[in-house]
Amino acid sequence: MMGDVEQEQTFYEEIGGFETFRRIVARFYEGVAQDEVLRPMYPEDDLGPAEERFLHFLVQYWGGPTTYSQHRGHPRLRMRHAPFAVDSEARDRWLHHFRAGLDSVELTPEQDARFWEYVTHAANFMVNTPG
Repeated sequence: MMGDVEQEQTFYEEIGGFETFRRIVARFYEGVAQDEVLRPMYPEDDLGPAEERFLHFLVQYWGGPTTYSQHRGHPRLRMRHAPFAVDSEARDRWLHHFRAGLDSVELTPEQDARFWEYVTHAANFMVNTPG
């Protein structure tokens, strides 16, 4: 009877899998690369490794392959971001660039709202500096 059991599709699969996430994150980092507030928070000259880490984090979070945890362990997001002064301006700029990433792919309004709700919550959670 296992053939009769429907497997629930992950959000990762629902929105198009790896390629959709890759496009969102690539567009996001295009903005970060030019952003005078956010760019200094990335100590590497090449944003490629940060882009790759973020891509794999989002892929895993939304039900895709667990590459992120295999290479980096538990996300520990607040700990990893603690060395950087993340204030409301940085959060807003981060969200601005992520919005551009979401707008660069064709999600349904419901999918977009679900993704946006998560990233706005995460962005607010990362604020560690008043002002």
